[in-house]
Amino acid sequence: MTKIKADPDGPEAQTEACSGERTYQELLVNQNPIAQPLASRRLTRKLYKCIKKAVKQKQIRRGVKEVQKFVNKGEKGIMVLAGDTLPIEVYCHLPVMCEDRNLPYVYIPSKTDLGAAAGSKRPTCVIMVKPHEEYQEAYDECLEEVQSLPLPL
Repeated sequence: MTKIKADPDGPEAQTEACSGERTYQELLVNQNPIAQPLASRRLTRKLYKCIKKAVKQKQIRRGVKEVQKFVNKGEKGIMVLAGDTLPIEVYCHLPVMCEDRNLPYVYIPSKTDLGAAAGSKRPTCVIMVKPHEEYQEAYDECLEEVQSLPLPL
């Protein structure tokens, strides 16, 4: 039996292209109404890189329970929230906690991408990146851009 080569322009090739990475604009379709301030495409990529560096140094907090516990203890860092998490009630109290404690926070479009940046196959709706000298330059750059974003009213 001989194998028949698939036509590169056939229907299989088109479905593979659709199931691959979604564009930033496609991810924005599923945003929550509370997802403000939303990171730009460029800032989102910078945050993913910073998260990957922080994971290597074990300087992240992941998940609502863990992040909330350490924010209450007074830990500092950038809070990155996924904008496509439903129901909203799961994490809608976290931005208020951040504002009370003057912590910077930002929404990004996808919880699956946020989980992947943290080195997990599981999606996650919130990550807190703590400062560390190994990636201080990337952290400071992200922090500056996140703080320059306008806060919601």
